[in-house]
Amino acid sequence: MAKLRDCLPRLMVTIRSLLFWCLIYFYCGLCASIYLLKLLWSIGKGPTQTFRRVAREHPPACLNDPSLGTHCYVRIKDSGLRFHYVAAGERGKPLLLLLHGFPEFWYSWRHQLREFKSEYRVVALDLRGYGETDAPVHRENYKLDCLITDVKDILDSLGYSKCVLIGHDWGGMIAWLIAICYPEMVIKLIVINFPHPNVFTEYILRHPAQLFKSSYYYFFQIPWFPEFMFSINDFKALKHLFTSHSTGIGRKGCRLTTEDLEAYIYVFSQPGALSGPINHYRNIFSCLPLKHHMVITPTLLLWGEKDAFMDVEMAEVTKIYVKNYFRLTILSETSHWLQQEQPDIVNKLIWTFLKEETRRKD
Repeated sequence: MAKLRDCLPRLMVTIRSLLFWCLIYFYCGLCASIYLLKLLWSIGKGPTQTFRRVAREHPPACLNDPSLGTHCYVRIKDSGLRFHYVAAGERGKPLLLLLHGFPEFWYSWRHQLREFKSEYRVVALDLRGYGETDAPVHRENYKLDCLITDVKDILDSLGYSKCVLIGHDWGGMIAWLIAICYPEMVIKLIVINFPHPNVFTEYILRHPAQLFKSSYYYFFQIPWFPEFMFSINDFKALKHLFTSHSTGIGRKGCRLTTEDLEAYIYVFSQPGALSGPINHYRNIFSCLPLKHHMVITPTLLLWGEKDAFMDVEMAEVTKIYVKNYFRLTILSETSHWLQQEQPDIVNKLIWTFLKEETRRKD
């Protein structure tokens, strides 16, 4: 009996792990079946249109707008990867580091690059696998540990030991992890539309609504098929994310111009440009939940109430993981693409947070 009692906890852990992975693989198969049906429907309606793709040889002019900053590159010694970023503001000023989400790249921070360069050295990074940053081939190269190390190495390469860190969506996930693993590097943390990683992990397993909203996490576990589905109909799925009634920027927001949208399509239509971004998601279930999870950095969490991908309740729960000053601002009638949709409001909220004194919780 004593041996049975000793083995029982380990057995329960094993059973929970088995059920966890069964759920993941079941949902992967379900998502793949749904997207396959969508593909067959599209081919049935118009095979020529389904496989149409416009050649894009030159970037839109907006990607070389000098008012946004200077295009820079740095090669990291340990990984050997070359990273691309756009920097605005004078060297030597405090660093404001911006981490984008999916499917985005440095350009999603264009409004913030212009806004904060007066007092900060603003750096909008292309994450590993995105845009002009190098994209390793193997999915193992996109584990969360690698992504965290990338940000640390970038900081060192820029000559800084600490920064104000802002992340949106998947970049928010990385920003949370940096604040958890290297709190000394983060002066203040600002996250847009992504909860604390542990909140996300627990919520996605226990709440069917969030499981449905996060279906792309499961779909992305499948090799090559997600990349193919994003590319058909001349990247219609990509356009849909930013412009549709259900997932796109709201009617009251700053909608993407035709040139803005073309900038996104140009970047992700380059050969192999989708594999790196999607590989970020192909390691997530083996990396979460976290062993260490408390945040001791002053934190601002901004949230679009009408986010089609993240349940707003996760924002409220996040505060239990921040053992410091924490402010949550939920903007009504706004979407997932908050810093692009309401840049004036977002920038004002960030300025207020940056300038105010914050005290750690007792």
